[in-house]
Amino acid sequence: MASEQDVRARLQRVGQEHLLRFCAELAPGPRAALLAELESLEPEALREHCQRAAAACARPPGPPPDLATRLRPLPPERVGSVSRSDSERRRLWEEEGFRQIALNKVAVLLLAGGQGTRLGVAYPKGMYQVGLPSRKTLYQLQAERIRRVQQLAGERHGVRCTVPWYVMTSEFTLGPTAEFFKQHDFFHLDPDNVVLFEQRMLPVVTFDGKAILERKDKVAMAPDGNGGLYCALADHQILEDMERRGVEFVHVYCVDNILVRLADPAFVGFCVLQGADCGAKVVEKAYPEEPVGVVCQVDGVPQVVEYSEISPETAGLRAPDGGLLYRAGNICNHFFTRRFLREVTGKFEPLLKPHVAVKKVPYVDDEGNLVKPLTPNGIKMEKFVFDVFQFAEKFVAFEVLRDEEFSPLKNADSADRDTPTTARRALLAQHYRWALQAGARFLDAHGARRPELPGEEPPAVCEISPLVSYSGEGLEAYLQGREFQSPVILDESGVRALGP
Repeated sequence: MASEQDVRARLQRVGQEHLLRFCAELAPGPRAALLAELESLEPEALREHCQRAAAACARPPGPPPDLATRLRPLPPERVGSVSRSDSERRRLWEEEGFRQIALNKVAVLLLAGGQGTRLGVAYPKGMYQVGLPSRKTLYQLQAERIRRVQQLAGERHGVRCTVPWYVMTSEFTLGPTAEFFKQHDFFHLDPDNVVLFEQRMLPVVTFDGKAILERKDKVAMAPDGNGGLYCALADHQILEDMERRGVEFVHVYCVDNILVRLADPAFVGFCVLQGADCGAKVVEKAYPEEPVGVVCQVDGVPQVVEYSEISPETAGLRAPDGGLLYRAGNICNHFFTRRFLREVTGKFEPLLKPHVAVKKVPYVDDEGNLVKPLTPNGIKMEKFVFDVFQFAEKFVAFEVLRDEEFSPLKNADSADRDTPTTARRALLAQHYRWALQAGARFLDAHGARRPELPGEEPPAVCEISPLVSYSGEGLEAYLQGREFQSPVILDESGVRALGP
């Protein structure tokens, strides 16, 4: 390990010597830890990172010049839609997806490096329970969907097949996630098929370009965004692992969507049949000002344009069918070929431009006191996973129904959207619809039938295990012609009523 003198000299050269201002008063253990952390930061890279962060933050916000004239929706031939396609076309997509899964060519990759700060918890989001009757966490729901889609593909093709689960974590989430998976026996998945790996961390920077100390012996660090995936794939030889397993297609998704369909056969099949190397699931924007990025083209190149970069006039434009012209809302749910990921990691990753996120970052002041700021004081630089769309040879989008596939968990219940309550309602409303479609009827305490159309809350609580149904299939055997009083759970052991 380098000496304090060597580390200090390196930091002096790049204007970051303040990171050692408490070194003399540290005990040997914390001092060694701080020096080791600082030694790992290459000086010129640290200088460039801090300068770039301050410069990017100083740039005035707003849309790029002439964006409205450069913007176009995706060509119709590059867009598939669940709701706008006939049943035969949807069947063909699904059949192809199941075929690829049965051939062991499909993997899923979870982006789980972020902290649950806005949610108000100190542990990874995947460990969160939204209040389902089963008390299942996001991680468990996702693991069980993997098990079910493996089962469905295997039954269709008479084989045993595997969908490997790659989980990108960060310094904050790796340890708790690994321990949680072990405590729950990997939710009955083969541990050899669950691969956890860690993304890189970057120093958090003040507005004047200084790295922040969060403690006297610790630099404030943050994950390098979900676009850090591409460096992490190379750092941990993940693509080599995929190649050994025969994986050709990768479904990438974010941890916080309670409705996510992992290794979705329809999405995978659509992308494969289109010959795409890169694809994005999208939902139709609910209204012009909805704060979601738009999947579209800029100068003929596919990309995601942030909602803040699109003028209200452009956001409100209408297509000939009356819907929004720019309606393809990004939900961070993507398809990549392994070959494309190899090209990105080997050639295109350095071309990705970091984005600025201004945050409230705890720090130690000049007297060594811990300060928790009330206003943003730090810059986190992040890359976005979707910024590689521009490099695709053939990019496609796949529009799905929001009620069936997208309900993110981002905020505590004190917020007005994307909360534990909205996520729970979305899942239980979906299960209520599935149960009605399978022929179930729900009665109130007086024996009267409950309404079929959900209001803000589903008229009845009926939770369906992913191990029983992946997307509403196969429920008639359990539910057709039967009457139930809420609440009930349908799992592998059958339907059971829950006590009051």
